[in-house]
Amino acid sequence: MKLLLFFFSLCFFSLSQAQPSKVVPFLDSIVTQFPNVRDLAMSPNKDEVVFSAQSFMGDVSALMYIKKEENNWSSPQIISFSGQFFDIEPYFSSDGLTLYFASNRPINTSSSTVKDFDIWLVTRKTIHEQWSKPVNLGAPINSDLDEFYPVITQSKNLYFTLDKPELKQKDNIYVSTFNNGTYTTPEPLSNAINSDGYEFNAYVAPDESFLIYTKYNASDGFGSGDLYISHKQKNGGWSTAKNMGNTINSDKMEYCPFLDTDSKTLYFTSKRNGTSAKFDSQLSTEALLKTFYSYDNGLSRLYKTNIEQFLAH
Repeated sequence: MKLLLFFFSLCFFSLSQAQPSKVVPFLDSIVTQFPNVRDLAMSPNKDEVVFSAQSFMGDVSALMYIKKEENNWSSPQIISFSGQFFDIEPYFSSDGLTLYFASNRPINTSSSTVKDFDIWLVTRKTIHEQWSKPVNLGAPINSDLDEFYPVITQSKNLYFTLDKPELKQKDNIYVSTFNNGTYTTPEPLSNAINSDGYEFNAYVAPDESFLIYTKYNASDGFGSGDLYISHKQKNGGWSTAKNMGNTINSDKMEYCPFLDTDSKTLYFTSKRNGTSAKFDSQLSTEALLKTFYSYDNGLSRLYKTNIEQFLAH
């Protein structure tokens, strides 16, 4: 009997350990100042955050900046180089002195005509100085197609999202490796990651040991876009991506993951909708507005959760 109870306790402990932590809002008082907030990057020192603020229809987008001072976040401001074109998806280098992002801004600064989306970067000499003017990464990273969601690793390999029509697939995750001071022609990741459907917004660990990304309308998904995780195997390939479960994922879109590798905190964007359409009695105007502007109202919002159990591999 004692052995049976011990076995039951062990199983219960293992199952409880395997469950993801509760998902909670992140920066809710800041996020709710904007119709949509769809992605974020956190500096290595964890005292700076850059995120995309967007219009209700998502047709206007600017990069916003906040800084933590005495444990409080500053008021959001448009970052120095943004506010004219459609800028999204920032990512800090490991030293915090380079910020990558995607934009449809023209390459020629004398023009105001937008182009396809490319990957750009800005630099600064120290963390206390202003960012430089944006620089287009150029070929072989950028092309006449749309490049999105840049992530750079310790080896300087660059991962991003790209849709190549000739492959007869949708968005895929690509990598351009850094060899002898130059970038190679981008190659799609294996079928363990990519498919004929949509795969996009990949966060890749600095040591490239795992990646977290969105698969859209996958057969094992919960609806719309879900976050999946894959680990690098001993042979250098990627394991078959696994859905991160229905605590993190909802029946709405989950996307734009970013991980604080020290605390194992996953930050991500979700359009989850927790508002009710059924009421026991007539609502007051105040109650109606509270329902409309609840955090989980179907607009793009930032969330966080601990995913340490997913990283043990």
